[in-house]
Amino acid sequence: MANIKFEIQEKLGTISEGAKGWKKELNLISWNGRDPKYDLRDWDQDNEKMGKGITLSKDELIQLKEILNRMDL
Repeated sequence: MANIKFEIQEKLGTISEGAKGWKKELNLISWNGRDPKYDLRDWDQDNEKMGKGITLSKDELIQLKEILNRMDL
C-alpha cells in the first residue's frame, strides 16, 4: 500500500465514539500536500490510524448541508 501523508489542519467536531475509543470526526485535512478538504472518518485516539471515510470539497459540504437542512430529522 502506498504511503499516505496527511495533516489535520483543523478538528471541527466529533460525531460519535466507539467502545474501543475510535471516534468519527469531521476534520479539515491536507492529503499528500494538497489543498485541505473536509473529511469525515473514524480515527484512533492518537489520530494515527484511520478507517474508511469520505472527503468533501467546500462546495460539496455546502451541498450536503443544504440536503440535510431539507430533511425532516
